[in-house]
Amino acid sequence: MSRDLNDLLPEFKTQVEQLLARCEASGYPMRPFFTLRTPFEQGKLWRQSRSRQQVERKIEELSRDGAVFLAHCIESVGPQNGRHVTNAIPGFSWHQWGEAVDCFWLLDGDAEWSTRRQLNGINGYGNYAGIAKSMGLTAGGFWSSFKDWPHIQLRRESNPGRNFILQQINQQMADRFSP
Repeated sequence: MSRDLNDLLPEFKTQVEQLLARCEASGYPMRPFFTLRTPFEQGKLWRQSRSRQQVERKIEELSRDGAVFLAHCIESVGPQNGRHVTNAIPGFSWHQWGEAVDCFWLLDGDAEWSTRRQLNGINGYGNYAGIAKSMGLTAGGFWSSFKDWPHIQLRRESNPGRNFILQQINQQMADRFSP
């Protein structure tokens, strides 16, 4: 997984640099944690909180619907363990498109992951999300379900499935990330 802002679309990279500068100036610095994520890495994150039956059903569904590469991305990474961190299968996160970034709050020189901790009555993630929103970016912390405070994305649409059909996503991911 990349932390390099250069892996983002140039237009989005410029906005993220401005966002990070504004967060720094406000006294709540943020640092990139994830930028571009391959569909294989996305498959690992998606699998880590799913049962074997759920994984098998999704692989079968994707294969049946002509998204063989996306099915391969989920199947090839093998079993994963961990807490639920994403609803997005490979190709369905803007991270695979270079249009999303996850950042952590830097507090007293350390990564702070709490969305409850405050400094001067303000949480760094709330500050970050508010600034991002004011810049026209989409902040995952303001989503109505599955709030993702570290996540900022370029587009308003929750995922690429709102812009492209499954087969287009499959082809784009295969073209960009096939070994």
